[in-house]
Amino acid sequence: METQSPSSHGSITASVRAPLVTGGKTYADVTEDICRQVEAWPTREWKIGFGISLTVLLYGIACVLWTWWEGLGVWGLNKTIGWAWDITNFVWWVGIGHAGTLISAVLLLFRQKWRTSVNRSAEAMTIFAVICAAMFIMLHMGRPWLAYWALPLPNTFGSLWVNFKSPLVWDVFAISTYFTVSLVFWYMGLVPDLATIRDRARNRISRYIYGTLALGWNGSAKTWARYEYVSLILAGVATPLVLSVHSIVSMDFATSLIPGWHTTIFPPYFVAGAIFSGFAMVQNLMLVTRVVFHLEDYITVEHIDSMNQIIVLTGSIVGVAYITELFIAWYSVNEFERFAFLNRAMGPYWWAYATMMTCNVITPQLFWSRTIRRSVVWSFVLAVVVNIGMWFERFVIIVTSLHRDYLPSSWAMFHPTLFDISDFLFTMGLFFTLFLLFAKFLPVVNMAEVKAILRSSSEKVPQPVSGRSQQEEALDSPTRASPPA
Repeated sequence: METQSPSSHGSITASVRAPLVTGGKTYADVTEDICRQVEAWPTREWKIGFGISLTVLLYGIACVLWTWWEGLGVWGLNKTIGWAWDITNFVWWVGIGHAGTLISAVLLLFRQKWRTSVNRSAEAMTIFAVICAAMFIMLHMGRPWLAYWALPLPNTFGSLWVNFKSPLVWDVFAISTYFTVSLVFWYMGLVPDLATIRDRARNRISRYIYGTLALGWNGSAKTWARYEYVSLILAGVATPLVLSVHSIVSMDFATSLIPGWHTTIFPPYFVAGAIFSGFAMVQNLMLVTRVVFHLEDYITVEHIDSMNQIIVLTGSIVGVAYITELFIAWYSVNEFERFAFLNRAMGPYWWAYATMMTCNVITPQLFWSRTIRRSVVWSFVLAVVVNIGMWFERFVIIVTSLHRDYLPSSWAMFHPTLFDISDFLFTMGLFFTLFLLFAKFLPVVNMAEVKAILRSSSEKVPQPVSGRSQQEEALDSPTRASPPA
């Protein structure tokens, strides 16, 4: 291993690993570059994106209200297919929300430095995706004002308690727990950066808002020690949720007796698929953020490469799960199970199955090529393809297992209506509106954690504090030593 000679600051930099922060950034540069999008006026690109997402959201709200007013009959459901786009979208959004917790918690415990530039956006994506998933729980209830019936609360209707044997009740507990832990984890990671913005604020309103959100952070050694302690505890609590949440969602299907659903492979298979689609969505958001906010020095090709390696790994696991399902259906000598899988591949919905296999199994294998894996354009396109494929996977699992049952006289087809599509567009508009607001008013990259790896992962060893001006020192520190007034 070749190393450079020790610098005057006593640091040794190795040439084995590519830098995670490029451009020879100093601590002051990190603060200035990341705070710029919060403090400056919105860019033209942000305004266009926000305008489109807000328009879609408002249209979706109108369609959701009409759905509740008229009833779920406006969807394309029928007596045979009682679940379709509603549960498909619910499972898809829950899956997308998985990558944030994995990047935040699991990679933190394993001390992976490349997570520092992408964890903030991934955590925000998790929260917004879980909100969108919860909307479909509310939507397919039909009577959202009775949603509290799913909670184990005493009520005025007598002994009306939830059925704890129902996987749908497990969903409520799993999603609410996952959302709470993810929200706390995300907010705790924001506190040091909120204090930095507070100290840089130029008007009283901004200083008050960010000062309130910063919870009196003063940057002392004791404060940092408690911050690290709480982060590790939350990471330890959140890590089991990565495995448990989508396992519980998969039990909506696995605990039934319907051929194609009643299988023990669903929990690990759903978890791998969730991480697969979640990392693809993080990749899309990260690449757009990288260009719009000019963060190429912080979200580097190394980050893109690492993300794509996880995508190809989880995509391969999903491909093995598909093959295992087919093999078990054949090996079981169960004619109904065999028919369910033959119907998926060769029945009326063969095109959905072919799309699923192409997008989820074949396409990600292109990332074995280092050139494609490190290409920004290819990474963005293939990540979009993966998310399309994972949506079709949930559609295939749900609809093709229901539309042909034991009685040919009850066979039916599902055709989405305008409201099926519009209610899905509502959650898309909600997700991107929330994410764009987050990207404008909060730092999209974790300044404190990027500075923590700067000396070991930068092209240039940053100057010591004693070699800089007072202005640079003020910009460098996560916050001033004194607490806010």
